[in-house]
Amino acid sequence: MNFDEFKKALEDNGQEHILKSYERLEESAKAKLIEQVEKIDFVKMRELYESTKKAPEVSESIIEPIAYIDSNKLSEEEKADYIRIGETAIQENKLAVVTMAGGQGTRLGHSGPKGTFDIGIPSHKSIFEIQCDILKEANEKYGVTIPWYIMTSNENHQDTIDFFEANDYFGYPRTEIGYFFSQNELPMIDEDGKLILNEEGLIKLAADGHGGVFEALVTGGILEDMKKRGAQWLFIAAIDNVLVKMADPLFIGFAIKKEYKIASKTIPKTGPEERVGVFCKKDGKPYVIEYTEISPEFANMRDENGELLYGEGHVLLNLFHISALEEIEKFKLPYHAAHKKCSYMNEEGVVIAPEKPNAYKFETFLFDAFAKMPEIGLLRGKREIDFSPVKNAEGVDSPETARRDYMRYHGIEER
Repeated sequence: MNFDEFKKALEDNGQEHILKSYERLEESAKAKLIEQVEKIDFVKMRELYESTKKAPEVSESIIEPIAYIDSNKLSEEEKADYIRIGETAIQENKLAVVTMAGGQGTRLGHSGPKGTFDIGIPSHKSIFEIQCDILKEANEKYGVTIPWYIMTSNENHQDTIDFFEANDYFGYPRTEIGYFFSQNELPMIDEDGKLILNEEGLIKLAADGHGGVFEALVTGGILEDMKKRGAQWLFIAAIDNVLVKMADPLFIGFAIKKEYKIASKTIPKTGPEERVGVFCKKDGKPYVIEYTEISPEFANMRDENGELLYGEGHVLLNLFHISALEEIEKFKLPYHAAHKKCSYMNEEGVVIAPEKPNAYKFETFLFDAFAKMPEIGLLRGKREIDFSPVKNAEGVDSPETARRDYMRYHGIEER
């Protein structure tokens, strides 16, 4: 794309304001901006902008409760059977793991990738090292080395690799950290559908959500690498959970025994108001309703035992058979708009920090893939042993709560 083509693309799509930024840039940055514009699908961006004006479709759908199995209520015989099957699969090198680590630690006051953040345990290990320890423990127990794939974003890809190299991969065999691979990005737009510029005068991009993992598994070569290694199951989880069980034989055995192609470990909500998506059936298919989409009436419904009827939280603890991943990759997941507070450079070259949401980013959600399959296996876990995320600087799901839960689980005393 030459300058005339660049200029025409902007003018044809109502984005002429970008030209003012172009004039202020150095030559190398000008080339980068032209490259960014060349990659934009303006038809898609217009469609996404129009979608911000529409109400969610959930209200027009038939929503029903979905069945799950509570791991706490399994008999000892059932547990032993699931564990035996799961351990065999791990020992036969049938398991691989993806950690989704594309986020920055900005909300925690941390300038690097979230995985490099220190939650303050006595050993001062980063979240990356905490999760690496979990895998190393499984490797030692089962006499294998589980392939570990780490999904980054363009924003933190090189910083993540540099961190692992600086720490000698925390002792994990380099050849078994199969790939560091990046998810895709989309431009952010303001409330009028205009492209937003970042502090450098370039188009502000945002990662395409955890649903982007499926496309990235293909473009990043992960599925092909899994096939070469003979892995049949892929566990996918987020970086921010310091209690994640990446190689849980009970969970894996449950999926295999019940012949599920996809399975999710759920965590019961603490109450109707907890901000977490919940499992259900939408028009007869497995689905997750985001907390922003579920009505107060549905959120407060209870069953005959007094438990929330829609209380099985989706916390990104998902297991996929490789055949399911191949099937899901054929579909294009829908985008969801998120209204965000986003700093930007205005037409005069001044960086503005807004006080309220002013922009949209567009994400795909991993759980939208569930409806592409006929069924999903849900196994209820325990919050105190399975789930303690680091999302907020303080309060709920903060470094303080994650540190407390991690130390309690591992029997570490406060100093």
